[in-house]
Amino acid sequence: MNNTETAGAATYREITTQTEAWTEAIEVVVHHAGALAALWRGENFAHLIFTGCGSTYYLALAAAALFQELTGRPARGIPASELVLSPASAYPASGRILLVAISRSAETTETIQAVKLFQQQQRGQVITISNYPDRPLATMGRVNLAMPTGQEYSLAQTRSFASMYVATVALAALLAERADLSQAIKGLPQVGQRLIQQYETLAKTWGSNLNLDRFYFLGSGLRYGLACEVNLKMKEMTLTHSEPFHFLEFRHGPISMAGPTAAVIGLLSEQNLAHEAAVLQEAQRLGAQILTLGEAAADVVFTSHLPEQVRNALYLPVLQLMAYYRAVAKGLNPDRPNNLEAVVKLAWGE
Repeated sequence: MNNTETAGAATYREITTQTEAWTEAIEVVVHHAGALAALWRGENFAHLIFTGCGSTYYLALAAAALFQELTGRPARGIPASELVLSPASAYPASGRILLVAISRSAETTETIQAVKLFQQQQRGQVITISNYPDRPLATMGRVNLAMPTGQEYSLAQTRSFASMYVATVALAALLAERADLSQAIKGLPQVGQRLIQQYETLAKTWGSNLNLDRFYFLGSGLRYGLACEVNLKMKEMTLTHSEPFHFLEFRHGPISMAGPTAAVIGLLSEQNLAHEAAVLQEAQRLGAQILTLGEAAADVVFTSHLPEQVRNALYLPVLQLMAYYRAVAKGLNPDRPNNLEAVVKLAWGE
């Protein structure tokens, strides 16, 4: 960002150009396909653990759900700090583990410490995913995936998160030996760019509505981690009350917060659409404002014709833009949210 740019210009640019980084993520996985497949086949891993901090912990949740669905191997998303501080409750008692460590900066202290301890204890093998190929974490894995196009000036992760998430989707398709999904994902960037152009006005309308004072993001299965992430963008950029929930869990207490100033945003699936729609209809009867995103029959309609497992990145750009426009409407700087740093580095005793 140069000194003549207005506050928020970098965030806006990073959101609206993110599909370039999606393309790079797919290409990076293809480039490393041989090494990744050899690693996967060479060690019959009993467990997969995805780890990160903040946004990348939420990415880990989304990636683990997808990996378990596609590969049938047990997979969990765990904060890197838990792997260091509470390993007995985080790691399984036996079996080789594939640890996928994710960090935008490749410098996050807890993530680096988690990988170091994992390797010292010889628990298994490591794959790293980041946006900086020349930084510490990006040299620590058996295979290291880095997408420089995802790099950002802004503190809140948008383009970087999406690039690393798309990399995990491409990785899941590859290791599950789903050639159909590996082929289909190549169409994702084109659809994503169309949605950014088609729905930016809707994102601005919702984001600029300051009559709304609370946001609830609902997503289940493969989409729960993404609901957590877009909730975090709303918190970070706009300092607004925001929470994520699994769809049906919203009924168990949180729905008491539904009302005219509440926005309930549904990341719709195909398989469970009837159950998800029922939750949203109930919230709407209580006065909440409802926004839905999905392949069809939604306010933001993807019409991607892509398999559900590879198209979930499409939920991200419009909701990131909504947070951006809300920050602008509140007079905040989306590029520099309160109390945040681009990289969390801690003084950590060895």
